[in-house]
Amino acid sequence: MIAQYADTALLAAAGVQSVGWIGWIIIGGIAGWIASKIMGTDAQQGILLNIVVGIVGGVLGGFLLRLIGVDVAGGGYWFTFFTALAGACILLFIVKLVTGRRG
Repeated sequence: MIAQYADTALLAAAGVQSVGWIGWIIIGGIAGWIASKIMGTDAQQGILLNIVVGIVGGVLGGFLLRLIGVDVAGGGYWFTFFTALAGACILLFIVKLVTGRRG
């Protein structure tokens, strides 16, 4: 727990901006919408599902990046956006595989 606060303080001292919950919702919504355009599923889902896909995609992307050893804690807004976008595309790809839907 102390290490988490130390990391946060170190990132703040280095000038790296943290993305809060509202930031995650906004970034997730944009990333989910762009991912749905890329994957051809935009007509099948609304804005709420785009936000959910973007946020879940961000969590998925962050998890996968941590598995391969990438430090995702201090990436800032752009890193968070591209992580959410990649994760959302992966998530939509998996959903298309499972449901059998074509783009």
